[in-house]
Amino acid sequence: MTLPTDLRYSKEHEWVRGEGGRVVIGITAHAAQELGDVVFVDLPAIGSTVKQFATFGVVESVKAVSDLFSPISGTVVARNEALSKSPEVINADPYGGGWLIEVELANADELAVLLSADAYAALIP
Repeated sequence: MTLPTDLRYSKEHEWVRGEGGRVVIGITAHAAQELGDVVFVDLPAIGSTVKQFATFGVVESVKAVSDLFSPISGTVVARNEALSKSPEVINADPYGGGWLIEVELANADELAVLLSADAYAALIP
């Protein structure tokens, strides 16, 4: 499995794509594969705050219900509303159309504790 090298990763299988003072968050292809077919996603409301490594939502698949953990702290400025009608996009395109939320960073230094693609790849089978 090839991982995008322009992303940072958490040990909980979320990814972050930096875009100025904002970042986009999603789950990795490995996580999507392990979950199986995603059937529902519960995301925080715009204006909500998320804390690094704290739960911010839930993803439900035919196999399990799993918490989503925020790789960084900040304020939710956008959420992928398309997932409410088509959550399976997470399985088909986890690094593109399957993104979850966009967050205004509270502390850009938190990005430094996240993993590179190589470091994340070493954690997954």
